[in-house]
Amino acid sequence: MQTTPISPYVVETEGLTKRFGARTVVRGVDLQVPRGSAFGYLGPNGAGKTTLIRMLLGLTPASAGRMKLLGLSVPQQRAAALARVGAIVEEPRFHGHLTGRENLRVVAAARGPEAAGRIDGALEQVGLTARSDDRVKTYSLGMRQRLGIARCLLADPELLILDEPMNGLDPAGIQEFRAFVRSFVADGRTIVLSSHLLDEIEKTCDHVAIVDGGTIVAQGSIDELRGDGHVVFVEVDDTHRARGVLAAHAAVERVIDDGEVLVVPVLDVLAVPDLNRRLVEAGIGVRRLELQQASLEQRFLEITTRLENAA
Repeated sequence: MQTTPISPYVVETEGLTKRFGARTVVRGVDLQVPRGSAFGYLGPNGAGKTTLIRMLLGLTPASAGRMKLLGLSVPQQRAAALARVGAIVEEPRFHGHLTGRENLRVVAAARGPEAAGRIDGALEQVGLTARSDDRVKTYSLGMRQRLGIARCLLADPELLILDEPMNGLDPAGIQEFRAFVRSFVADGRTIVLSSHLLDEIEKTCDHVAIVDGGTIVAQGSIDELRGDGHVVFVEVDDTHRARGVLAAHAAVERVIDDGEVLVVPVLDVLAVPDLNRRLVEAGIGVRRLELQQASLEQRFLEITTRLENAA
């Protein structure tokens, strides 16, 4: 008996586009989310991230293009696909006069006995066991976010899609959230995180798509997008003169002044001692000169700068 091969991707889109009148919010998106990964859909507010999620879930129709969830076409096979998908779009809503546990019981009652049996485990996974019998109106935004994830887990999802899930989380909550993501992926499941927080996506995800103006401008694993690039962080007593000295070096791609430190992408790490020598010979006092591998944030700035220069 011949079986259909399982796709390596749990989300696939081709030319996905959404227009509201004359305004195009999502523009020709080709997205591939690898199975069993933590995937970041990364971009600034207004980049069309939430609109793309709403199209994937069948909450708003696409203007053009095709999409699949778990190998099933949406919207044609939407019900079958969403049976194994959990999602939070924008801030989750609950009955404030009920406790966290009671809210989950309401949802589980509509899903069946299997869902009811997952309540305790879901609360534990998101770190809400100790507050599960408190009324939701006493919860912080971060706690409501975690309760929203627990609600998704009642369906035993193969794919979890979360829109800005780190909103309202304190540092301890962010650490707990990262641990949850890793445990969820370790079970062979997939999680898609839509966010504008570059640093958190870099620390939490394996793969990422960078979106700007409704278009994906880069896509791949975190390591692939970082590349082999390096940057030098420079602090001096004369920023204006230092910029000129550094920019004149053949190994320097450009010099970025973030207001506190000069960020200098370099083509060759062996040039770093020479950079220091030139600054000193120019009579510039060097307080810091530190070499690091390029971060996702720096790569994002490079990509968007190239796009702006090409426009």
